[in-house]
Amino acid sequence: MTYDLLDVHNLETRFKTPEGVVHAVNGVSFKLNEGETLGVVGESGCGKSVTMLSLLKLIPQPPGEIVAGKGFFKGDDLLAMDHNEIRKVRGGQIAMIFQDPMTSLNPVMTIGKQMEEPLKLHLGFNSTQARDRSIELLEQVGIPRAADRLKDYPHQYSGGMRQRVMIAMALACAPQILIADEPTTALDVTIQAQIVDLVIRLREELGMAIVWITHDLGVVASIAQRVAVMYGGYIIEEAPVKELFNNPRHPYTIGLIGSLPQIELEGRKRLYSIEGMPPMLYQKPRSCPFSPRCQWVRERCRQENPVLESVGNNHTVACWVDVTTGSEKA
Repeated sequence: MTYDLLDVHNLETRFKTPEGVVHAVNGVSFKLNEGETLGVVGESGCGKSVTMLSLLKLIPQPPGEIVAGKGFFKGDDLLAMDHNEIRKVRGGQIAMIFQDPMTSLNPVMTIGKQMEEPLKLHLGFNSTQARDRSIELLEQVGIPRAADRLKDYPHQYSGGMRQRVMIAMALACAPQILIADEPTTALDVTIQAQIVDLVIRLREELGMAIVWITHDLGVVASIAQRVAVMYGGYIIEEAPVKELFNNPRHPYTIGLIGSLPQIELEGRKRLYSIEGMPPMLYQKPRSCPFSPRCQWVRERCRQENPVLESVGNNHTVACWVDVTTGSEKA
């Protein structure tokens, strides 16, 4: 039986910049079940990473500010926690893997020191226990000669190995939720596949829930059970992964899926291109943020921002147009 491990309501985050206030996240709501993998997709600047960083209170404040929302983790509101309370959750119960391990790892500390620190902080291990557990974790993620490699510094590891170290550190305290923020973007295709396979195996062995943030729909198809598509600081479509790929209902999602290369048995299929540029979020959108780029756009789209509504099969979409018929919804 599954239950809502994470339940986020109406999260809003903005940043004050010299050019103006950027409305990065504009009312995001979603749930994450026990043992589930949720894929969060969208192009750069849509609010994917900021949403998750906000929940863990990892955005710099200032210039960042969480202006609204609740994020319930096992019944406790993460956004209402003080510094000491959220620090106990981060790394211990909710862990995060970042996009570039070289900027996340301390370059002047050995890998062993960095791995042992959360074990001592969250689990109360002594030095011997922390070292033994660190070796075990490195072996678990496929680092050869793990005991010897504890003495090495981050620059002595390859990019793929550094990412494996970050996964090992994230798993150190057996978290219930693992947030992976585009962890394969900086890696070559072969290493990407190895990291994805590793995370899938660890999910099955450990039973943790995963939020996988990416712009790569191919990765989402292989790892996620459910997908949330973000645009302009909003979730604009959410569905089980097979339902989303077989029956996309938002024009933006249709464009994303249409832009994936496909092998055709006969002839060649032209890749779909989404015209225009993502919105500059110096104002919170009052109309549909995708309307300037949408081929199905109606006058109502330029006046009102639609909310997520069910279209069946655990599938919700925020759009004034039924793309299956091309007609405007009532």
